[in-house]
Amino acid sequence: MADVLYVVVPCYNEEEVLPETSRRLKEKLRSLIAAEKISSRSRILFVNDGSKDRTWELICKLHKEDAVFSGLDLTRNRGHQNALLAGLMFAKEKCDMAISMDADLQDDVDAVDRMVEEYCAGCDIVYGVRSSRKKDSFFKRFTAEGFYRVMNFLGAETVFNHADYRLMSKRALEGLSQFQEVNLFLRGIVPMIGYRSGTVEYERGERFAGESKYPLKKMLAFAMEGITSLSVKPIRYITLLGFLIFLVSIIMLITFVVEWALHMTVVGWASVICSVWAIGGLILLSLGVIGEYIGKIYLETKDRPRFLIREVLDRDEAGT
Repeated sequence: MADVLYVVVPCYNEEEVLPETSRRLKEKLRSLIAAEKISSRSRILFVNDGSKDRTWELICKLHKEDAVFSGLDLTRNRGHQNALLAGLMFAKEKCDMAISMDADLQDDVDAVDRMVEEYCAGCDIVYGVRSSRKKDSFFKRFTAEGFYRVMNFLGAETVFNHADYRLMSKRALEGLSQFQEVNLFLRGIVPMIGYRSGTVEYERGERFAGESKYPLKKMLAFAMEGITSLSVKPIRYITLLGFLIFLVSIIMLITFVVEWALHMTVVGWASVICSVWAIGGLILLSLGVIGEYIGKIYLETKDRPRFLIREVLDRDEAGT
């Protein structure tokens, strides 16, 4: 008997794109079911992340019309990563494999076929990886590729040019459920699970409709979240920086003593002021980085739920 697939799609204010997204995904599941690659009990699971538009209303309508569509309604907006996790943890109890993707149709739906093939070949995790960034602007390409390089340099193990388009087996989902941190960065957590993995390359398209939910400000915050959630290297670099500044201060002290002995001292306020500003700025930067880690420790110790589900739409009957 073919395995059950759940396609998990987090949604936040996606009423413009949802009708087309649901149509394409339904066609994809129908073709896979017809080819007997997946079970007829496979589902498309939309997770409403506290949308302020008609997103949940549309999900309810889709579910009423066709059992292939399921839905989760979170009590409030918890962010993309928590919404995605909510969907994956719900799907874990009902599927043999789950594919996560965004609702904006930038991820190539046809890559699902190859992901399923990799799963059938024995992979527990299959990463969707962008084949190129030729369609991106220079700024977008430079910042995005820099993001992955900086993340890996600072100790956060990520897959280059991979976002959240991936397939995970039930066993991999069980492994993911054992990671209990509140500050989520799934791109870094999933590779930590282990198990056999593979990659599928695809060409990322333009957003079908609506606006991006990740402007530059959110992307920078997301990068900081990933770095501080998965690595302590920034604190180590602060220690190294402090040691280097200490060495420079010793060299400067020796220089001043030699100049004093040779009667070469020159009164110079500029160098003093620059040094004070530089060291003061480094101290504030260091305190900020350390504060980020302390804040995360604070949030983790409170052990608050990562998400709460208001309503569940899911039927056991075969999809139509």
